[in-house]
Amino acid sequence: MTQQTAPSTDKAIDIEQSESNDADINAPEPEPRLTAEEIFNQSTELQEMIEQFGSKKILKTVESAETEKSLKPFQAELILMQKYLEQSKRRMIILFEGRDASGKGGTIRRVARYMNEKHYRVVALGKPTEASRTQWFFQRYVEHFPRGGEVVLFDRSWYNRAMVEQVFGFCTPEEYKAFMKGVVGFEKDLVRQGTILIKLYFSVTKAEQARRFDRRKNDPLRQWKLSEVDLQAQERWDDFTNQKYEMLKRTHSNHAPWTVIRSNNKHEARLNALRTILNSVPYERGNMDIDFVPNPEVVISGSREVEQMEAERIRRGKFTN
Repeated sequence: MTQQTAPSTDKAIDIEQSESNDADINAPEPEPRLTAEEIFNQSTELQEMIEQFGSKKILKTVESAETEKSLKPFQAELILMQKYLEQSKRRMIILFEGRDASGKGGTIRRVARYMNEKHYRVVALGKPTEASRTQWFFQRYVEHFPRGGEVVLFDRSWYNRAMVEQVFGFCTPEEYKAFMKGVVGFEKDLVRQGTILIKLYFSVTKAEQARRFDRRKNDPLRQWKLSEVDLQAQERWDDFTNQKYEMLKRTHSNHAPWTVIRSNNKHEARLNALRTILNSVPYERGNMDIDFVPNPEVVISGSREVEQMEAERIRRGKFTN
C-alpha cells in the first residue's frame, strides 16, 4: 500500500496565503476611519484657518499646489535637458514675447525653478543707454548670448523693436524697417552656427489682460508690475495686434519658427511651454510615462496663427486678438 505523505509545511503556508489573498481581493475596501466632517470637527487649526481666510481661498491654495505639482515631472526633464546641453556643449536661447500680463514672467519662473543655476541665465534688459543707441542694434543682446552648455531665457528680446518700440514710437520708421529686414538673416546665422533658438509668443485676450491689470492695481504685492506702457496697453490694443500680425508673418521661418502659446489659462500655458521647450532638444528622456505632446488648443505654430488672424479679419473686418 502506498503511503500518502502530508503536504510540506511551506506548501501549506503557500495555500493559506493564496486563500488569504483571494479573500482580500473579494473583500470590500475598508471605510475610512474618519469622514471629512469628522476631520473638520476635530481640527481646530483647520477651523481657524477657514474662519480667517475663507474656504474659497484655502481651496484655491490647495488647487494651486496641485497644479504646481503637475509641472514637476517636466521640470525634472529640464534638468536632464540641461545635462545634455552641458555634455554636448550646445547653446540654447529661449525668447519669451507677448503682450503685457500675458504670463511670460510666471512661465520663466517655472522653467528655471529647478534648473542648475550654473548653466542658465534670465535676461531682462531695460531701456537702452545713449551709448547702446549708437551701436549695432543686436549688440546689446549678443553680449548676453550663452556659452556652450548654457541656456539663456530672454524676458522680452530684440523683438521689442517689432512691437513696443514701433507702437509707441520709440524707434524711427527707418530703424523698424532695418530690423524687420535683417532679423531673419540674423537668426538664420545664429541657428546655422549651432544655437538652439526657441521663440515663444504668449497670446492673451483683451478681456483677460484687463482682468489681470485690475488685479495688479488692487494688489499691493503686484502694483510694481504696472508701468506707464502697461496702462496704455488696452487703449493701444489694435495697434499691438497689427504689429503682432506683421511680426509673425514676416519673421516666422523654417530655421527660427514662432510658437504661439494661448495663455488665458496660466497653468495650461506653463505646462505646454515646458513641453515645447523639451521637444526642441534631442536629449534622452527620463520619464516616458508623462505626456510630452502639446495641447493643440494651446500651442499653435506662428504660420497657423497668421492664417487664423487673416481669416478673422475677413470675417469681422479687423483682427480681434
